[in-house]
Amino acid sequence: MTTNKKHLYNFSGGVGALPEKVISDAQQAIKEIPDSNISALVVNHRSQLCRDILDETEQNIRTLLNVPDNYSILFLQGGASLQFTMIPMNLWVDKKCPVDYIVSGYWSKKAIEEAFKDGENVKTIWNGKAQNFTKLPTPNEYKIDDNAAYIHYCSNETVEGLQFTAPLETGEVTLVCDMSSDFLTRPVDVSKFGLIYVHAQKNIGAAGVTVVIIRNDLLDNIPDNVPTILDYRPHVKMKSIYNTPPIFAIYVVLLMTRWLLNDMGGLLNVAALSKNKAEAIYDVIDNSNGFYRGHAQKENRSLINVVFNLSSPELEKEFIEEAKNVGIIGLEGHRSLGGIRASFYTSMPLEGALYLKKFMLDFQKKNN
Repeated sequence: MTTNKKHLYNFSGGVGALPEKVISDAQQAIKEIPDSNISALVVNHRSQLCRDILDETEQNIRTLLNVPDNYSILFLQGGASLQFTMIPMNLWVDKKCPVDYIVSGYWSKKAIEEAFKDGENVKTIWNGKAQNFTKLPTPNEYKIDDNAAYIHYCSNETVEGLQFTAPLETGEVTLVCDMSSDFLTRPVDVSKFGLIYVHAQKNIGAAGVTVVIIRNDLLDNIPDNVPTILDYRPHVKMKSIYNTPPIFAIYVVLLMTRWLLNDMGGLLNVAALSKNKAEAIYDVIDNSNGFYRGHAQKENRSLINVVFNLSSPELEKEFIEEAKNVGIIGLEGHRSLGGIRASFYTSMPLEGALYLKKFMLDFQKKNN
């Protein structure tokens, strides 16, 4: 199995690839946004052009997810990591009430660490550490405090390759979700959530912009002592231009949402493609007689990040290097876990998964 292409397919878990059409249109926009006579790099955030970009991007997200009218969509900065801080600062009004966190992997652990900095009444209602973060909880394995200000979870853990199949059922307790790595990869009932947040660079664009979808009634109780730039209310009031927004990064999200709507035909098609890509690799793992060893339990496997090991770190290193030689890059596991990770963000075509599948079969045949 050989190729003359240096970088044929990029399976990196950190920053996802973009469709060729989106890259081409973004290149054009750097020179000039169509019908505008201005580069996307220098759009004035008080201009009508900026407003048009923000409005279309918001509307496309609303269309893709059928976002109810009583939710605001914000385009902020700071990544998901800043949201780890903003969420307790804004939504944890009464510190006598707890906030509940499910710790299912690397990123939800990061989130709860920041919550503790805002108050002590933080409850870990389930922690997968004892199982080495190889599984997700079933509903009978955790209990939500009815008085909790909110419950937080991560829908897809990129490091360990774990994914919830549906939103948690939380009754009257506000549900908050870090959806950074599987946002716009499948239909989601937004009305189940109080707040969804996502950084762009996995599935919906380039690094630099963070999308927040927040139910408007939650704005009513935000404490007045929250620093203005960290308060959701001025961002909602100013429709994401309280401070200068990252217009070019938002423009790339606009291009991605156009592509999802017009080229992919919506999220049902994206979800079907995600399933086919991931299952191609899980099929190799499951039929390898232990040559490839999946990290996550089968019922909790992610369709976005497939995480597995070989028999030794030396063989994994050989696997990664030989993959590079045939044009497959980005297979290194996260530094905290090691092993192999193949990430199937939205822009990865099925052909990429099948190419990786063939490489895995050839590598096993050669080394088994």
